[in-house]
Amino acid sequence: MEPNTSQHGWLALVASPIGNLEDITLRAIRILKEADLIAAEDTRHAAILCKRFEIDTPRVSYHSHNEHHKTDKLLNQVQAGQRIAVLTDAGTPVISDPGFLIVREAIARGIEPIVVPGVSALTFAVVAAGFPADHFGFVGFPPVKSGKRRTFLERHVGRDTTSFIYESPHRITKLLDNLVELFG
Repeated sequence: MEPNTSQHGWLALVASPIGNLEDITLRAIRILKEADLIAAEDTRHAAILCKRFEIDTPRVSYHSHNEHHKTDKLLNQVQAGQRIAVLTDAGTPVISDPGFLIVREAIARGIEPIVVPGVSALTFAVVAAGFPADHFGFVGFPPVKSGKRRTFLERHVGRDTTSFIYESPHRITKLLDNLVELFG
C-alpha cells in the first residue's frame, strides 16, 4: 500500500542505510519528506541522514527504551490524520530493531502499516558471506548473560542450515570465543 497525500494519516516503516547513506531508496526519501513526524531510533543518526537529503521533517525519539510509552501517542496521531514515519539507525524497523510493538498495535487498531523496504543487514550478510543461502536461518541477537547465551547458541549446533546472528561490536569478541568453544 502506498500512502496518498490526502488528509488521511499513515504509518510508514522506513528502511535506512546500513553504512553508506547513498543506499537509501528514492521512495524512502520521499516518504520521510512527506511525513509530518519521524519517529527515530536515534534522533542524532536521523539528523545526519535528514541533513544529507534535505529532509526537514521534525523528529522524535522512538526506541526500545521508550516505545511502550510512545506507541499509543504516535498511533493516536496517525488516527488524527498525521503521517508518521518510523526510522531505525541502520536497516529495517522490526528486524532486530524497534518497530514490532507499533506494527502490532497499528494492526489491532485497523491501521495498515506501509513498509518502505531498502537495505537490510541480514540480506547484505547472506549475500556477502559466501555461504550456501538456499536454506538459512536468522536468529537475531544472542542473550548477553553467559548461561542464556550458551543455551541460545547450543540450539543451533548440528543444524543443516547457515545461521546468521547479529551482535554488538562491543560483544563480538565474546561471541566469537563462544562459537569456537561450541562449534570448534
